[in-house]
Amino acid sequence: MPSPNESQRVVAPLEKKSKTKTMKMKSTYENDMMKRTEAEGSDFAAFLGVDWGSQEHALCLHDCTTGQRETSTLKHTPEAIAQWAATLAQRFPNGKIALCLEQAKGALISSLMAYPFLVLYPVNPATAARYRQAFKTSRAKSDPSDAQVCLELLLHHRDKLTPWRPDDSQTRALARLLEQRRGTVDLRTLLTNMLRDALKSYYPQALALAGQDLFAPLACQFLLQWPSFQELQKARKETVRKFYYAHNCRRQDVINKRLDAIASMIPLTSDQAVLEPAKVHVTMLARQLLQLSAALKEYDSRITQLFASHADAAIWESFPGAGPTLAPRLCCAFGSERSRYQSAAAIQQYSGIAPVTERSGKNQHWVHRRWARPHFAHQSFFEYANQSVLHCAWAKLFVQEQIAKGKKHPTAVRALAFKWQRIMYVCWRDRVAYDEIAYLNTLKRRGSPLAHKLELHLAQAA
Repeated sequence: MPSPNESQRVVAPLEKKSKTKTMKMKSTYENDMMKRTEAEGSDFAAFLGVDWGSQEHALCLHDCTTGQRETSTLKHTPEAIAQWAATLAQRFPNGKIALCLEQAKGALISSLMAYPFLVLYPVNPATAARYRQAFKTSRAKSDPSDAQVCLELLLHHRDKLTPWRPDDSQTRALARLLEQRRGTVDLRTLLTNMLRDALKSYYPQALALAGQDLFAPLACQFLLQWPSFQELQKARKETVRKFYYAHNCRRQDVINKRLDAIASMIPLTSDQAVLEPAKVHVTMLARQLLQLSAALKEYDSRITQLFASHADAAIWESFPGAGPTLAPRLCCAFGSERSRYQSAAAIQQYSGIAPVTERSGKNQHWVHRRWARPHFAHQSFFEYANQSVLHCAWAKLFVQEQIAKGKKHPTAVRALAFKWQRIMYVCWRDRVAYDEIAYLNTLKRRGSPLAHKLELHLAQAA
């Protein structure tokens, strides 16, 4: 597989060595998939395709004994699912059932986890859609036909699918908390932008007087106490001064500058048709931002407690620059199930850090980023690589070399993330902490140019 350094480059015919390496990486991934399938066994009593829905699921079952297919529907209620699962267990008491559905997480797959005789094969919705369109170019679809597509994927292409092996309960809970926290931060950003736009329409002075961060408690409480400039002008100077003191803003020069600015400012508008609706809107946004700030503190507390007791915490805390924010994210990106990734290439490809190569003929090929990827996991590796530059000498030197070769900064950081993932995979697989001295000694023994350049760089710095 070509490294991320080659992104966005069109070249002449590949050299034989690089082509052999690319094919080897590809075959490694395919071998991983075959090993998973063989390990799962082929003695299924039945195959089941499911097209899930918010209220009702379409089912298509293939009985391996009779070879007959059956279609049905299933209500999305806990009682209906439990009764349906009990019926399946009685009907096929001596074998497992392979079940394919277009969902990797959600209400349905969470409920199906309780039944060990079900072997789940989640597939990307795009996979099922393109498989269907290959035989129905009209794009006609329905829930029963989508269930049949999932069943056919199981029957004819199970060697290309990966059986779902969930992480332990602690890791899954930690992953949900981290993703929900990121969603909360995104919501806070959205509300902050809405608040900034609202203030610009009638109260631009607040952007300078309420502090730099509009989502901070100081800014929100300021706007709740004085939602318009007219109300702020009526307040006594000592009242405003005490407000800043109460919210840990105690620099006299900053406070005096703001008080003088209030005395010299004039309102943008006095139109009540603008002021009254805007005050209600701003008050609503400020209260929501205060609630989000409290929620983020709760998320941080729960994440810290859960990660501190995680079995792999010491591994991810050992990476330079991971810290309390990125270490839990790296932990969940790899997970606790060691059989999920058989090689470093598997996590590199899944997370989207490894690039994709498209070839046409013998003379041209295109290397580009993976567009279909789990964005939160990809973001976690990218952000860690970028942060590691501040804490790791060889990582900083590596990025500088990539930029000196003409690579853009994001491309250089992705290339660094590619290297970090190989290191992380070995540590995760062997359950050992990262040892930078041992890693650099390994590079020296192998005659790595990076190790030699790092020695020269450190000698010059000394």
